Amino acid sequence: MRQQLLFASADEPWTWVKGYLSGRQQTLLMEEAETYPYERPEVTVYGKAHRIPRTQIWFGDAGVEYQYSGLLVSPTPWPHYAQRLREQLRRDFGLMSNGVLVNRYAGGRDCMGWHADDEAELLPGSDIASVSLGDGRDFVVRHNRTGQKQTLHLESGDLLLMHFPMQQDWQHALPKRLRQQGTRWNFTFRCLIPGFHSCTV
Repeated sequence: MRQQLLFASADEPWTWVKGYLSGRQQTLLMEEAETYPYERPEVTVYGKAHRIPRTQIWFGDAGVEYQYSGLLVSPTPWPHYAQRLREQLRRDFGLMSNGVLVNRYAGGRDCMGWHADDEAELLPGSDIASVSLGDGRDFVVRHNRTGQKQTLHLESGDLLLMHFPMQQDWQHALPKRLRQQGTRWNFTFRCLIPGFHSCTV
């Protein structure tokens, strides 16, 4: 692995790798990401249905379905460069993943509210890798018990490794930034239990 700047401490369950992807990797992945068949699904939150404030797509291995906010998503087969990034994360960090959620933020009005990636189908004890592309955006984390907040300004090519059990103790969000107009992509690689939802029907 190339030398990167690593930001981590014993008090924070994440590792921030600045400039993890080379400029060439970023270009190839963004060109591919422009072709993805994104959707803006309707989800149910607190009993009310609404369209999410961004577009997204779930790529994954066969049988790896993902459910959140009452929405069950079947996997689309892996595209070439997303698959190569999956393999690179495995080589560099031992990160095992069988799916990636790609969120596309078309300007500063697109956002993500407070949440944790703690769905039942996630493999217990597994880490989540988040790779940013395009415009830099503020990624805010908040501790569930203390309310402590930190803002990480993630730039294109940055990697944020969210280590277990971060999702149990912290929430995160991508707030609106109305003055920003450029596009941001976020790839979050996860390891789910294959066939989880077919077993729970």
